Amino acid sequence: MRRGRPGYDQQGILDVAVAAFNQYGYDATSMGVLADRLGLSKSAIYHHFASKDEILERALDEALGALEGVLEQTGAVRGRAADRLDLVLRGAVHVLVDKLAYVTLLLRVRGNTEVERRAVARRRAFDKEVTSLVSEAQAEGSLRSDIDASVVSRLTFGMINSIVEWYRPGGKEDADRLADDVIAVALDGLRMPTSNRVQQLLG
Repeated sequence: MRRGRPGYDQQGILDVAVAAFNQYGYDATSMGVLADRLGLSKSAIYHHFASKDEILERALDEALGALEGVLEQTGAVRGRAADRLDLVLRGAVHVLVDKLAYVTLLLRVRGNTEVERRAVARRRAFDKEVTSLVSEAQAEGSLRSDIDASVVSRLTFGMINSIVEWYRPGGKEDADRLADDVIAVALDGLRMPTSNRVQQLLG
């Protein structure tokens, strides 16, 4: 990691750059635009980052690393798949709220550059892990199985990802309350009624 200069460290520059990428679009945000917003020279930015692509890669890694961390933590938990899925969804909501600007940028990536293509591949791997967890929950009889697991995963994360379009920090709902709402809407309608689960187990 390069040593910082007075005024902004790497994280500070990254925060400003992500805000600019979200406002103007990555392609339309030049290093000159970033320099103006930061009140720095372009050479001062290059002291921290070798290129605009490196800034993007660091920003996307911050969002993806946090989401992947949710899966890693949940993978260490034993118990029903449905309970682990609950933890993943709650964790994803927290990541979105905590890193709202970074996740917003991630969701706008379309794979136009090598950096973006690597990020898209990591997103797909994350989605695949969640879909596998949904399938496991269906197989154990915790979730209804008449809806394809990949559809459940896509619809659920479609709802979670839409939070970036309307959520504003400091509002009446914090991350915990928002996660409760997501679980209520996304999973409660999918949970297998206890009587049905008992019948399944009895054959």
